[in-house]
Amino acid sequence: MQYFSTNFKLGILGGGQLGKMMLSECAKFDIYCIVLDPNEDAPCSNLASEFFVGDLMDYDTVLNFGNKADVITIEIENVNADALEKLESLGKKVYPSSNNIKTIQNKGLQKIFYKENNLPTSDFKIYANLKSIEEDLLENKLNFPFVWKSAQFGYDGKGVKIVENKDQIKELPNLECIVEEKIKIQKELSVIISRNESNQESTYPIVEMEFNQQSNLVERVICPANIPLPIEKTAVQIAINLSRSLNHIGLLAIEMFLTQDNKVLINEIAPRPHNSGHHTIECCYTSQFEQHLRSILNLPLGDTSIKIPGIMLNLVGENKVEGDVVYENMEKVMRFTGVTPHIYGKRKSRLNRKMGHITIVNKNIDDAIEMSKEIKKIIKVTTK
Repeated sequence: MQYFSTNFKLGILGGGQLGKMMLSECAKFDIYCIVLDPNEDAPCSNLASEFFVGDLMDYDTVLNFGNKADVITIEIENVNADALEKLESLGKKVYPSSNNIKTIQNKGLQKIFYKENNLPTSDFKIYANLKSIEEDLLENKLNFPFVWKSAQFGYDGKGVKIVENKDQIKELPNLECIVEEKIKIQKELSVIISRNESNQESTYPIVEMEFNQQSNLVERVICPANIPLPIEKTAVQIAINLSRSLNHIGLLAIEMFLTQDNKVLINEIAPRPHNSGHHTIECCYTSQFEQHLRSILNLPLGDTSIKIPGIMLNLVGENKVEGDVVYENMEKVMRFTGVTPHIYGKRKSRLNRKMGHITIVNKNIDDAIEMSKEIKKIIKVTTK
């Protein structure tokens, strides 16, 4: 099939910053893109070939949208997977598959999948409600501390809490959840792997992720990760095994823990471009967004090797009251050599909302790290 400068239509469910950066690659190839998002002012709204406003979780809305496209993909997992399953039955190509989306939408099903496929992950137990957790604590079947995660709809640091005592349990919402053992972690890593229908596979260099302890959001991504070669090989092989087990087509981002005793464990996965891959736009020969397109359209996969090391620094709202966004001291930041800001196009800033990122490239990764620390002190995302 011809995709370039033709009547072919790619449908993207979700119009946020990931979709916006995907659209940049579609524009490069002159691929016609239609986008669905519930927000009429979403970052993709003024860039898509056609933009539709609608509920991503509504069956009929997603079904009707999908019928307008030749291939459908996502930039967020919170979509109606039953509608996507119906589209598949009608002959539409949906990547990732509806089955994989259903598995990944529920963290309990994710963890079960890892265990059933001999993929390393932390010990866990699925709970229907808080009462079940309290019963296990009374019977000494569960000990503090542990990690609580909502089974569904957790993202960007939401739906995750480290629980250290009984008082903190009272603060948790009463819903389906999983409880994981609290792992002693050396580093948090991410591996992004891509696959197409021709069974081509390619992984990006592993990155380290540093998190803000208050918001539980990724603050800094370091490429490449400073890890021994045996650890790197282990992490890459886990990514390959996981992608093949899912028979995943497209991009798959795999967040991993490197434990204190040098074990590599899968934490969570995302079947799409991911925050831990934004640096690839400047750092790698093929960005994660272009690679996702190549994968879902069954085109030859691009070169994922590093052109230059770099850091990705997330820009999040620091204001507690929502208002019109202001990026303070951006001009100062842009005077640094090797700096590229990416502004997502969200007009309203609020506390911990992802508003953009800055990539810092340097032949010496240590210099890039130091520069990112300076920039972090200078830049401020707030309101008027």
